Formats: sequence, C-alpha cells, structure tokens
Amino acid sequence: MIPVAAQPEPADFDTNVRAKGLAHLTEKGFALDQPLPPKADLQPYWRACLTDLHQSYNGVCAYLGVYFERVMGGASVDHFIAKSTHAGLAYEWSNYRLACSTMNSRKRDYGDVLDPFYLSPGLFRLQLSTGRIYPNPSLEAKAMRVVEETIERLGLDDPQCRNLRATWYQEYLEHGLPADYLKKKSPFVWQEANRQGLL
Repeated sequence: MIPVAAQPEPADFDTNVRAKGLAHLTEKGFALDQPLPPKADLQPYWRACLTDLHQSYNGVCAYLGVYFERVMGGASVDHFIAKSTHAGLAYEWSNYRLACSTMNSRKRDYGDVLDPFYLSPGLFRLQLSTGRIYPNPSLEAKAMRVVEETIERLGLDDPQCRNLRATWYQEYLEHGLPADYLKKKSPFVWQEANRQGLL
C-alpha cells in the first residue's frame, strides 16, 4: 500500500448519488449517524459514480496499488467506514476508496485496515524479486502490528498478490519498460524500485 491523495467529488455527484441516497435513507427511516438495522437493504446509488471514481484515482486500487481496467468490471466502491456502521456515509464521496473487487470483498466491514487517504509514507516495504510485502523494519512495535494486521486482513501477501507485483517488476526489467509506465500501472512497485535505486 501507498498513500492515496483524496480527489474532489465530481460536479454531478450530489445529484446522482448523495441526494438520491439521503432521500432513500430518510424514506426508510434510517438515522444518518447510526448503524443500519440488521439485514437493511440500501439502494446502491454509489454505482453511478464508479466511472468517475476509476478516472479520479487513475484506475489504481487503493489497497493493492495496481492499475486495473474499468471495462473488465472489476472496479468497486469500498466504503471505508462501512455502510453497516454509519448509514449517512453510504452516499458520501469522501468515504469511497477505489478498490478492485478482490480487495473490496476481503475488507468487507472490518475497521482494522489502514486508510490509504491517511497513510504515512514508508510503512510498507516490498521485496521486488518475489513480490513479498512486509512492514518497514524500522517501525515501532505498535505501528508494525497495525501494518501487519492490514496485510493479513487484506491478504496482501498471498501468492496471487505476490506474483502480480513480482511480474510487474520482472516485465519492467525484461522488456525495458519506461519507468513512467511502471509508475502508472504498478505505482507501489515503482515506488519501492525507486526507493531502492533500481530504476
């Protein structure tokens, strides 16, 4: 994971998402500042902004740090503060993180994942040859545990994620890809390769 700069909401977000969502919550009688009742069903008006979300964040998954194509249907809105715990944030752009469907399904409603919007630089390290992700060894014990919990919760170090990162770096080396292309397609790999003086 790398820090993600929050982007301004689209001009039509209020009309297409927020206004409809808040009206829906009011109609259902759901308190905006309270958890949703068990098995409550919300209208997914946030889907109307998926293309904007993908464009605003350059198609890069906030958790995996890798670009994915919108046309492939893998883009999803992660409500960083879960809908189930705070109904009023279900239709707020500032609560949305662009996530590939795999990361979104792993994060679910858990609240122990670091927020990419407020991530300190340098918390995560990457072994480029294998794709292994691990906490910065210089972190204090408490901070290291939080990083470890995020890695574990999202499965960021599973074989598929490792292979994806290692493949990007190997292709950069083997095919002589421009560093700017690597930065666009796999910014976490680019950041670590740059930090290690390997670009």
